[in-house]
Amino acid sequence: MKRNNKNPFKGRQFTAEVILWAVRWYLQFPISYRDLECMLADRGVRVDHTTLFRWIQAYAPELNKRIRSHLRMTNGSWRVDETYIRVKGEWVYLYRAVDAFGQTIDFLLSPKRDAAAARRFFRKALGQPHTVNPRTITVDKNAAYLIAAEAMKQSEELWRFAKLRQVKFLNNIVEQDHRRIKRLVRPGLGFKSFMTASRTIAGYEIMAMVRKGQVASAPANDMRAQSDFIAALFSAAA
Repeated sequence: MKRNNKNPFKGRQFTAEVILWAVRWYLQFPISYRDLECMLADRGVRVDHTTLFRWIQAYAPELNKRIRSHLRMTNGSWRVDETYIRVKGEWVYLYRAVDAFGQTIDFLLSPKRDAAAARRFFRKALGQPHTVNPRTITVDKNAAYLIAAEAMKQSEELWRFAKLRQVKFLNNIVEQDHRRIKRLVRPGLGFKSFMTASRTIAGYEIMAMVRKGQVASAPANDMRAQSDFIAALFSAAA
């Protein structure tokens, strides 16, 4: 396993083991920072909830970056949809895609829901090491997807024979998958800034991929293997 030798825990008061335990639990279960503070206190570790917030802001993006290259390949049948997330009292849009088997392809938080945002999302998804240029893209009736897809075919970013389908029932799989993320967001009662939302959601999404078994060495729902995998990602730096 390739490791990043830069020590991300340098200067921290707590050990890498404690930090990674807290980060994993927060990103996998519907708990608040105060809930996590109590859970750690019950194990004899005193960490203020504001410190836990800073850990998530620092390590959720780091997890997202380190895990990406270990993800299994997804297939060429994309199911794309967007859901709503509250940031500073306003709704923003979380673009998400899964394949025909429910494996996460990618995600993007966007302040707007238009053709430009859809195109940014498609470009981001196509740039990942675990994705392929899709045969089919199933979407809802949002016309922005068609505009984005046609523009990307013209620029040869998207395979010219890719078929865009607007079939509601075929997108049930991604709509159901939204619930996994919404369940995690709910205890936080909304985000205070777009940046904190983006960083936290990146952690939710990448840990959801791990829990689905999208990492070969960490089977779905094998919490021990998943914990060991994440520890190994950081072991050279700890």
